[in-house]
Amino acid sequence: MRLRKHCARATFEIRRGFRALWGTALVFCVVALLWKGWFPDLRQPSADYPRALVAALLAGALAIKVAARVSMGERRRSPRREMLSDVELGLLLLSATYVFLSVLGGSLSPIYPLVYALVSFLVTFHPLKTGTLLAVAALGFEAVLAFGPGAAPGAAAAFPGHAGFIAVFAVLNVSFLHAEVARQRREHRKRLEDEVLSMREEARDFRLISPGLTAESRLRTRAEEEEKLSQGSIETIHQQLFHTIELLRHSLALKTCALLWLDSSGEKLKLKELSSSAQNLAEGSLSARAGVFAAVLKEGRPCVLESPKPALLPYYQGPEEVSAFVGVPIFEGKTLRGLLVGDRATGPAFTAAEVELIGAAAAQIMRIVQSERVFQAVERSKHEHERFYRASTALNRALTMDEIYAAAIEGARGVCDFDFVAISEFDKRDGSHVINLAVGEGGDALAGTRHRDATSVASMVVKNKLALPASGEWRDRHDTHIFDAKESIKGFESLYVLPLLVKDEVLGTFAVAARRPAAFASDRREMLGVVANQVAISLQNGRMVQSLEEQATTDGLTGLVNHRTFQERFSAMLGRADRHKFRVAMLLTDIDHFKKVNDTYGHPTGDAVLKRVAAILKASARKIDIVARYGGEEFALVLEGTDRAGARQLAERIREEVSAQMFESSKGPFKATLSLGVSVYPDDGRAKQDIIACADKALYAAKHAGRNRTICHGEAVREVIAPALKAAG
Repeated sequence: MRLRKHCARATFEIRRGFRALWGTALVFCVVALLWKGWFPDLRQPSADYPRALVAALLAGALAIKVAARVSMGERRRSPRREMLSDVELGLLLLSATYVFLSVLGGSLSPIYPLVYALVSFLVTFHPLKTGTLLAVAALGFEAVLAFGPGAAPGAAAAFPGHAGFIAVFAVLNVSFLHAEVARQRREHRKRLEDEVLSMREEARDFRLISPGLTAESRLRTRAEEEEKLSQGSIETIHQQLFHTIELLRHSLALKTCALLWLDSSGEKLKLKELSSSAQNLAEGSLSARAGVFAAVLKEGRPCVLESPKPALLPYYQGPEEVSAFVGVPIFEGKTLRGLLVGDRATGPAFTAAEVELIGAAAAQIMRIVQSERVFQAVERSKHEHERFYRASTALNRALTMDEIYAAAIEGARGVCDFDFVAISEFDKRDGSHVINLAVGEGGDALAGTRHRDATSVASMVVKNKLALPASGEWRDRHDTHIFDAKESIKGFESLYVLPLLVKDEVLGTFAVAARRPAAFASDRREMLGVVANQVAISLQNGRMVQSLEEQATTDGLTGLVNHRTFQERFSAMLGRADRHKFRVAMLLTDIDHFKKVNDTYGHPTGDAVLKRVAAILKASARKIDIVARYGGEEFALVLEGTDRAGARQLAERIREEVSAQMFESSKGPFKATLSLGVSVYPDDGRAKQDIIACADKALYAAKHAGRNRTICHGEAVREVIAPALKAAG
């Protein structure tokens, strides 16, 4: 059984290898036979017909392999395999072509230009790299026919010309192909842009997109959402309008029934829908003042004509037989939106009942547009509320200030489009505004700055606890500034600054601005107010979380890292040092005779000494270092990437700076000194406990050596501890 399986597997592998390689084998076979000149010339009377039969069979095998390769095209899995497959297919086609040419006279055959056509095809319909390889292969076939032992007389002399033509055909086809592809891409892009532009214009004509949407704001996400909604609405409107007009034309036996819509200027009429059997219909926009259009629009009531002159009907660009015309205005409330026109080629004038029917159709057309507009408004509102809800959820979850700011911007973008936003914090101690976040033109220079200007909009908002300007319009933008007169926020037409209020306390301001006018309508301002309220609550929560974190991680008196946090960060730093192979130095220090300071000058003075020493330690360290209150009057510094010499140098600088300080007390000024012990990872140990113990021993040695000095761990053993033990012994 096992032997049978192995045999079946081997047979399968042999068959698969044969299927994969027999095409390549055919190509090599053809090249070898061409080189020897084995294929007979059937034009000669003495042609070897058995060989011709073999050539026919070989050509048939090549054709079968070509067909099989084409049918396998969909099973290609990678670009490399696809390229190899294309090259093999091209070689098979070249082989079949040269076999066909060989039996008809070789390179001197009158049908030889077939090679040029094949090379053009291969280069045109393959990628550049594949086409180049196949063109080179064609030159190789030419060389075989020209210089092989069985080459026909004169073939070698014809080779330069043939090779040159093959190269020229390949280069020209590549050049023209690339130019044509680029042209087609440009045309496709232009058609796509025109279709999008046409869709936008129609959406504005039907009032599906807000008129306040500017070219700049179309690039934004909100505008894209409106366009997606508008596209579906436009398709629905056109379908309903066409069916209405088509039904009206057939029911009243009209030649032409057309819906013409006024553009935003009121000077042009656009042909929105049409049902007609006429041939000479005008294209594009029509003047609203041309022919009968002017009369209908001016009078604002239906117009009926019998046998009108062709010049009165501008929607025809040539003579058309018309016996009767009717034009009905389309109103939305009291606003004229367009015209519904119809005419007959033969027959009587329009009766009052027919005019009334057309008027009802015009009203129905307006209802179609209005209903779709309402539907889109509902969908837009639904989408906006979904975005607003997501932003509100993000604000409720945000704990850090960065998260709050990001959620605030997202929430505001869900309400309206704007070009600038800033969130400031109000410092009631000096009445200043600190800009925590500013996004938009000039925002980078504004972020992190402090402003104190009682005449600014932000100051007025804080003072009155009301959003300003009330209308959202920045009418006096040349004389009014948001934060101060030096700011670079210019060129905005709309502005709305809201207070961030929590229980009648102003935490700061939330300012949005837009370049276009009327960006913040009444409903938008109300929703921005809701966003500002949530931002204020989130900011207050964020401050509380930040305060709790500081209380949990810092010492309340000195503001340094507390002992628990020090242990956690020290462990993390040692882990990094072990991975990246760098040194870590630890300085352990305490204030000499600190108990005497407390007993002599009192605990408030002792606290003042602790604060100043802590400030000196913090100022001496880098951001990557750890400065902690280790306990009581004891402090710890952990220096990343620092060796023993560097740690000693820093310790001495700290010691000298502290000893130079003069502390005030009710009993007069006094000075304080430090003793410091230094240990280094991994020189003095690899475990955290060992490093701390070595630093503690060095500190102990510094105190017993007379205080107000720095001793490293190795020095402690040699200079202090060992002599002390010897003296005791």
